Parts: sequence; structure tokens; C-alpha cells
Amino acid sequence: MLPDKIANKKERGMEAGFFTMPIHPVEKDWRLCLKEDREAFLLADELGFNEAYVGEHVTDKAENITSCTMFIASLAAETKNIRLGTGTVNMPNAHPANVAAQIAMLDHMLDGRFMFGISPGGLASDAEVFGNLDANRNEMFLECINMVLEIWKRESPYNLEGKYWTVSTERTSLTDIGQGIMPKPLQRPHPPIIVTAVAPFSKGVTEAAARGWDPISANFLMPKWVASHWPKYVEGCERAGRPADPANWRVAKSVFVADDLKTAEAYAKGPDSPYRFYYSQLLTKMRKHNRVELFKNDRDMPDDAVTLDDVCDELIIWGTPDKVADDILAFQEKVGTFGTLLYAGKDWSDPKLARNSMILTAEKVMPKVNAAAAPVGELAAVT
Repeated sequence: MLPDKIANKKERGMEAGFFTMPIHPVEKDWRLCLKEDREAFLLADELGFNEAYVGEHVTDKAENITSCTMFIASLAAETKNIRLGTGTVNMPNAHPANVAAQIAMLDHMLDGRFMFGISPGGLASDAEVFGNLDANRNEMFLECINMVLEIWKRESPYNLEGKYWTVSTERTSLTDIGQGIMPKPLQRPHPPIIVTAVAPFSKGVTEAAARGWDPISANFLMPKWVASHWPKYVEGCERAGRPADPANWRVAKSVFVADDLKTAEAYAKGPDSPYRFYYSQLLTKMRKHNRVELFKNDRDMPDDAVTLDDVCDELIIWGTPDKVADDILAFQEKVGTFGTLLYAGKDWSDPKLARNSMILTAEKVMPKVNAAAAPVGELAAVT
């Protein structure tokens, strides 16, 4: 069941968003990495991108944003319209009371422009450092988010007991003066909750949709696996009795746009390409942890048959504005209609070219895509 098989469409185009789990050269000055990452978000806001997400890892010198909430807080006063999201808070690595308090504060700092992206976390070294490498991380994830939502729903004093965490203020609350009361987010009952889908035929997408949450399909999945997410989303929405609206499906994609093809190809796929470096890092990690399936079009394909060249050829959209628009439309034909294309951020090895790519995406590519594509519709009925 593809999302373009819909009735009663509401006319609207595909939105442009931004998503980064930045992978920088390990020798690059951390201050410069953070400066350029922030500039990318500020530029996205200036260009009218609808929303932007940032990941976090604490044990990776290349993926070196250690707190997505702290990073977003640094942008709150400098952005005007863009919605900012965690991409993601890795729930097993944090105490639910801390998550609930930080996210509530962040939602107020952003005046309600916040999107709450959550996941069990995918970096093994993070899991090890926080002591949950051998634990049931999916179980921890569910307990943590359930506790966060309960904290926001309840009034003080709190008394939540789980397998992994306890949240209580019963012994110390002085509610008449405010002690023991945890903050609630500005958006009620809570900010929109977003999950990132990184597996083919993700069961997590179904469970998330059944709870009223919406998915992001990761930018390191082959198109056929991205396409597998929509039926799983529909399944969850049907279980909950909610409309499966393609506007709520976000798809991240590695895109590079330049004024000429030669420049675009060199920056996107050449030996010094930050895009090639990005996928080299990911492929190395996936091989280590037996997850190379993400980069295969055939699950029976041997792991050692997956090459970096093939990954780059399949997953990077590059070229002039006309070529990139055509390639995005071709990609959409493969996976179905989705509401937001999340431009996946990379290291700014050439800041001028990196900035120009985002500008061309917003000013030339997306208008061409929306002029040619069928409108994204609100799914009132599925045929």
C-alpha cells in the first residue's frame, strides 16, 4: 500500500527539513565542527526549512555533538521560525526525570517550536559507557519514555517505579512553595514525538504510529527499505484509528547541489568528499556490528560484496538543481509520497560549497520538485 494511493487530498507541497548526525574528520578542531554545525541550522532557518534535527553521541570523536538538547538550546534565541528537534535523545542512556525536565525547559525556550525525537540509541560504545550494552535496550527505551510521559501527565508528588528507574518526590515535596514539582512542556500534552527508523520493515514504526508518533526514515537505508516503512506506518495508524497522513512521514536523504555537474560529482563522490567519508564511517561501523544489511538491495547478498562505491552510488543524490530535482522525484516514485525531505547534513569540508548546496536546494530544487510532483495529501481515505 503506497502513500500516494489516497483520496481527498489537501493541496500542499513537500517540505524541506534538515537532519544531521554530523560525522567530522577526527583531527578537525571541535570548536570549528560545532561552529559550522550551528551555522547549518541557522542557514536552514534563514532559507525557510520547516524543521531541523540533530543527533547525539558521547563516545565518538567523529560524531561529536554530545548533547542534542544542549546544542538546540544554543540555537533557541537565534532561530526564528524553524522547528528544532532532537534526533535523537537516546533514552536508555538517560534518567527519565532528567529527560522530562530538560525537554520541558527546551520546549519553553523555543516557544513551542520543539520536536521530541527519541530512540534506543544505535552507537554500541555509548551503550557500553552507560552500562547497558548487554541490557534489553528496547525495554529500557519504552520504560523511559513511558515515565517521561507520566511525569508530564501527573501532578506532584510523583511515585513511579519501573524495572530500570524510580521517580519519586514523595518524601521531600513542599508543593506550596514549589519544591518537588517537575516542569511540563509548553506544548500539551507534550511536543510531537518522532522516531527514527533505521531497519527494513521496522516494527518500531508500527508501534510508534499506534501511539500517535511519527517516523523519520534514515538516510543510510536503500530506497527499497525506505519504501517498507510506509505500510508499517499505516498498520500502526489503523490500529489506533488515526489517519495515515503522508505529510507526517519524513525521509532523510544525502543531497548535494552545485552550479555545475563536475563540481557536484567531485564534492559528493570524489576521494576527498565529505559524503564519501560519511558513508565510509557508517559502513565500517555497520560491518563491525553485523548490520550491513542496511546497505544491501538483496538480503542474501554477502556482506563482503557491499562496497563503498556502491553505497555512495545508491544513497547520494548529487548534481545541478535540475538533476537533483529529477533524482528526488525518481526516489519518490520508488518509496511513495512523503511530507518532508530532510536534507542530511555533512561535514563542511568546503563551507562555500556546503552553504551553496543548501541555498540551491531551498531556492531551486524544492520549487522544481513541488511543481512536478503530485501534492502531498491528508489521508482521509485509503484506496
